[in-house]
Amino acid sequence: MRIKKNTMSAAQPSKAQSNYNYGEALQKAIMFYEFQRSGKLPADIRNNWRGDSGLSDGSDAEIDLTGGWYDAGDHVKFNLPMAYSAAMLAWSVYEAEDALEESGQLEYLLKEIKWVTDYLIKCHPSADVFYYQVGNGNTDHSWWGPAEVMQMERPSYRVDVNSPGSTVSAAAAAALAAAGVIYADRDPDYAETCIQHAKELFSFADKTKSDSGYTAANGFYTSSSGFYDELSWSGVWLYLATKDSDYLDKAESYVPNWSTESQSSTISYKWAQCWDDVHYGAALLLAKITGKEVYKNSTQMHLDYWSTGYNGSRISYTPKGLAWLDSWGALRYATTTAFLASVYADWSGCSTKKAETYRQFAKEQVDYALGSSGCSFVVGYGINSPERPHHRTAHSSWADSMNVPAYHRHTLYGALAGGPDKDDSYTDEINNYVNNEVACDYNAGFVGVLAKLYGEYGGDPIADFTAMEEVTNDEYFVEAGINASGSNFIEIKALLNNRSGWPARMGDHLSFKYFVDITEAVNAGYTADDFTIKANYNQGAAVSRLLPWDEADNIYYVNVDFTGTKIYPGGQSAYKKEIQFRIAGPDMVSWDNSNDHSYTGLDGATSGKVVKTNYIPVYDSGVKVFGDETGSSQTSSSISPLTASFDKNNPEDVQVKLIYNGNTLDNIKNGNDLLVKDNDYVISDDIVTILSSYLADKSVGKLGLIFDFSEGNDPVFTITITDSSVITTGELKVQAFHVNTPDTVSSIAAKIRLYNTGIGDISLSDVKLRYYYTIDGEKEQQFWCDWSSAGTDNVTGTFVKMGEVKSGADYYLEIGFKEGAGILSAANFLELQVRFSKSDWTNYIQTDDYSYQGTGSAYADSDKITAYLAGNLKWGIEP
Repeated sequence: MRIKKNTMSAAQPSKAQSNYNYGEALQKAIMFYEFQRSGKLPADIRNNWRGDSGLSDGSDAEIDLTGGWYDAGDHVKFNLPMAYSAAMLAWSVYEAEDALEESGQLEYLLKEIKWVTDYLIKCHPSADVFYYQVGNGNTDHSWWGPAEVMQMERPSYRVDVNSPGSTVSAAAAAALAAAGVIYADRDPDYAETCIQHAKELFSFADKTKSDSGYTAANGFYTSSSGFYDELSWSGVWLYLATKDSDYLDKAESYVPNWSTESQSSTISYKWAQCWDDVHYGAALLLAKITGKEVYKNSTQMHLDYWSTGYNGSRISYTPKGLAWLDSWGALRYATTTAFLASVYADWSGCSTKKAETYRQFAKEQVDYALGSSGCSFVVGYGINSPERPHHRTAHSSWADSMNVPAYHRHTLYGALAGGPDKDDSYTDEINNYVNNEVACDYNAGFVGVLAKLYGEYGGDPIADFTAMEEVTNDEYFVEAGINASGSNFIEIKALLNNRSGWPARMGDHLSFKYFVDITEAVNAGYTADDFTIKANYNQGAAVSRLLPWDEADNIYYVNVDFTGTKIYPGGQSAYKKEIQFRIAGPDMVSWDNSNDHSYTGLDGATSGKVVKTNYIPVYDSGVKVFGDETGSSQTSSSISPLTASFDKNNPEDVQVKLIYNGNTLDNIKNGNDLLVKDNDYVISDDIVTILSSYLADKSVGKLGLIFDFSEGNDPVFTITITDSSVITTGELKVQAFHVNTPDTVSSIAAKIRLYNTGIGDISLSDVKLRYYYTIDGEKEQQFWCDWSSAGTDNVTGTFVKMGEVKSGADYYLEIGFKEGAGILSAANFLELQVRFSKSDWTNYIQTDDYSYQGTGSAYADSDKITAYLAGNLKWGIEP
């Protein structure tokens, strides 16, 4: 993190504060590649929703081809764009290593590069053989589900001397040579391995000069530019890796074969560096290596065309400032060109004037991607960022459908969406693969230019950032209903569901138990052996006889075991399996089913209907993963009281009583932070004491402590923290308007002005603002300050569940300020834009929220957003 001294008042944004947080953007853009990994995942993966996948890749060719990245929102491993992406990321390290190191992201990026180069080495088992693809594009694209449960065949495709592929082989050579450059000092042995494979692949591509065997990717990644650009590209990187001038000579020898502008001999300059055409990057590197005018001119024509224009011609620009090349992945081209522009601008051979132009162009294009047009195009970053990218595993459908569920279960942090049309229009829809798909090559140049901008402007990556998510839906459960019942029998229709997503998992060891009470039969002299179990419809289960659970109380169960049957989140016929079974007692016994544990809640589910039930527990390999076994249903725990006060001027411990109701207290949390037992609090029997030493460090305002019990609801203990030693002379006023105004929104966003209407200065760390709303479905929530004249890092947001529900409010967001926010002088104001959402991005209905301002677009007094100074209400009306 770069720390810069702020000498401006809180009411005046500095120039640096007008920049985007390039550190956070860089961090997330690199993390995106973790979500694309195929193969056996390492223990240090920073998310909990990706699992091992593609573990049999290469088995059809009797070779291990596990690893690498999935290409985009699909699950094919296309080596041409993969190798291009790895080479571009290595170039980022080559050009901006110091910035990557300073940002704390270098090691993460190196791991991603090596994840691919390890795979490319596997794909190259001998000198003139290269496996260039795993998975059939058409077959893969016909299924919409998470990578972890793929069931389609994944054929391996190769090129060799008899059916060569110079483009893809040379692209892999470039990636491996570039890795050799950046690993030379870190791991010389690994660097040498990469370089040796690069040499062989380059030689293979050079001597065959043909793409006749590169056919499986046609229609997906057809090489329209040919292979000479890749040969130059890989030759340059091999020269940088080996210092062997023969490779430099080779690279230059292919230049006459590069593409040219229509009906001219001018080297093409009107497209962009991309997986298909890498001569732009090759020319830039050749300019830096040789200093020759031909490469300088070629690069400057290209960068001028994209920025100020060249020879009376200039690329199209959208009204809001994006250099727009093509409808498919417009941002990929603009940000990659921005990377080239920033690299060239930093070279001593670039004139001062052009360097300034190119740097400004690079920043403007990246800022567009990060939100200057009014929305961010980077998932999980900034305001109005994409929530529905075209990505199978992030969506995590269990039904092989883009519409199920109606939201993404996972946040694909850092993914750069394709981008807008030429008029800046853009729809964040899952089926909009032209504008809203993401891909490894989209992020490749983007990472590089973000590293460059971080080096120039700084930024703050999020400390210890991970994508560990709360599981937001039951992954396994049974839906059941009653087909028929009589005096001595009951017939159950049951559907065992696997909707797993953290990560998606194959369920081929699943089972469930149906519990019954046979007291009436026992009292009549019968036993469990006198009952019969018969399956009338069965999609793959073994059904047991009645088995004892609690013989003393005549409790038995039927074990329905689907072991060996694949139940997985892969489609309507895959994610659930049905069984209809009848439990029949002795003919002469009247057996009451209504008191059976598993019958609970089923009495209205008849005529083929089913309902989800907690009373039929589910097991995976014998371990319970869902539901209540008979006798184990718990009453929710609670605490008393729910509120308390703490005065920092007169500190005393605060106590609360636990009502366990058969559960245990696992921990106490302040947001996501765990309190430390015996340091922050102590427990004696059923009394918890929150220590004054813990509370004394907290800011004035409301503190919501979550008591996390083993079962049931987790009550919130709200402590009002005041400081009676603080004498306040300031007065406050709040104005606001909403950024998102539809009735139903996935994130609530507001712009706020806080005025000091008094006669004395106010320390902002003594100020709290509260925004009241209804949560519309209890979920973990997340807060962002997108901009503030006090500095975004100085603004805090805490979610507090209200002890008493009010009209239009069961929660409030408490906005506070750190010491670094400084002073708000009399008659001045500060501004901030804040935003919050649920972690799964489900909607709020904001129009009935207490603090909702309506649809205005200009600041207006808001007396339903309350403001407090040192714990005293200074503005607004509480609900």
